[in-house]
Amino acid sequence: MTAHTPLVSKFSQGLFALALLLMVAHFLVYVHYAVGLIRFPFDYDQGEGFELVDTQLFSEGEWPYRNNEVYPYYASNYPPLFHVILVPFVWMFGPEYWYGRLVGFLGTLITAAAIGYIVYREGRHRPLAILSGMAFLASNYVYHIGPLFRQHMTMVLFETLSIAVLARVTEVADQRRRRRLIVLGLGLLLAAGFTKQLALATCIAVFGFLFLRNPRRSVAWGVMFGAVAGVLFLWINVATGGEWWKNIITANVNDYYFNQFTGLLRQWLRLHGVLVIMAGLLALYELYFARLSLYSVWWVLAVVNSTLAGKWGAGDSYFATAIAATCVLAGIFAARTIRGEWFFPAEHPYMQRLSGLRATLARHNSKFIAAAGLVIPALYIVYGLSVIKLPTEGVVFGPLADALGLESSYGDRYAFYDSAGWTEGYATIGHIPTQQDVDNGWRIVDILRASDHPAMSEEAGFSLKAGKDVVTNPTQLKNLYENDLFDPSNLIAAIRAHEFGVIVFRAQFYPPPVVEAVYEAYHPAEVITMNGFNYEIWRPGPPQE
Repeated sequence: MTAHTPLVSKFSQGLFALALLLMVAHFLVYVHYAVGLIRFPFDYDQGEGFELVDTQLFSEGEWPYRNNEVYPYYASNYPPLFHVILVPFVWMFGPEYWYGRLVGFLGTLITAAAIGYIVYREGRHRPLAILSGMAFLASNYVYHIGPLFRQHMTMVLFETLSIAVLARVTEVADQRRRRRLIVLGLGLLLAAGFTKQLALATCIAVFGFLFLRNPRRSVAWGVMFGAVAGVLFLWINVATGGEWWKNIITANVNDYYFNQFTGLLRQWLRLHGVLVIMAGLLALYELYFARLSLYSVWWVLAVVNSTLAGKWGAGDSYFATAIAATCVLAGIFAARTIRGEWFFPAEHPYMQRLSGLRATLARHNSKFIAAAGLVIPALYIVYGLSVIKLPTEGVVFGPLADALGLESSYGDRYAFYDSAGWTEGYATIGHIPTQQDVDNGWRIVDILRASDHPAMSEEAGFSLKAGKDVVTNPTQLKNLYENDLFDPSNLIAAIRAHEFGVIVFRAQFYPPPVVEAVYEAYHPAEVITMNGFNYEIWRPGPPQE
């Protein structure tokens, strides 16, 4: 033990305290955002309302995978589990946004706890376990989508829990306990897949890891897993007359924009770079000097799977699983470094060539550990400063933003600073809706209520609040149309016949022929701004001069 160690130890403790304080600050901002969204009664992010419609349909014993060429021209491309979980809330409270957002938010907290549990189990360092879980919640991407009525973060929850259960399962000597853990872990993995299709990469990671450990057992469990998943898939497909396959699989073959992916990748690395470096070093260590863990296999495939963020309709949320895996690996790397638990076997070919380096590392191990006690928390501080996002108005946040010299990243549109900046595919969300947004939302609802006819709204919330049928799911119709799976003739005929008392546009994400039909048969009568978006109210009749 060197003479300067007590001073270094106190400095290290101070840096850890500062890193934890920074993460707590991020968490408080996240809670503030979640509460603001839970209280907002309308669509905040495009697609939330249709997740709510799916949930309502399941609560009524109906499938949301249906023929969308007949009234109400609606079908879903979301797997069922997230919505099925929420069905009891519909029975108790009716169709509302708050419980889906609450469940999504709580799911991210459980995911963070699972990340912390994994890091503590593998590294036995409590502050780093806490930092790892809170680093997940601090990510700009997780902040964005965590409290939304969307199924994505619930998928990440099931994926992370599955990894936590299965990572050490091959080391369990008791056969009965090992079997129970495998069943539990694969059950969670199945739940992830039936929450969102993107979980396929984690499925590959799990069975790839199991195959490396025990090929015969992996194949046996893989066959059973595939059989259960296949039976469920075929049952839904038969029950929906093939609409499940059409809407879930073939409709998701969207155009790919390479610039969107590369922009998001650069942004992801800029925000999470220090964690990615630590995660990558651990994966490289396992590849060259130890056995690959499930964590490393998961991380590699999750990062590779993030390339799908370049698809039309995708975005930063597609990095969420990679962020969870990165926080796990970075935390384990940090804990091993702090504890000095790196092992480089002398007989390894690389170490035989680097015997002098190995001897140096062994001779100065205590100094390296002391240095790690300073560098590791400093890296988490750098990460915390990289992912700052903050409201720029309010009793608390206004003065704080002024003191930090932070201005809104979106000008007058939102009072919100986001260190991520913007790139194609990055969601322009994160702000707190205002009372004016709520009031304007109800103005749109009143417009729909005033008509005796159904409305065609690009967001479902207005129709739900007005007691009207939810007509169309625009992005899904566009996906299907682009893949030659949707004939818009019936919908176009209904538009030309003025069967809708009002049409509400936000982004005009309908198939082009549908948009053209609206231009011909309706005219823009009013624009109402809500949540930073202009909602165009179109009424029957030719365009007005």
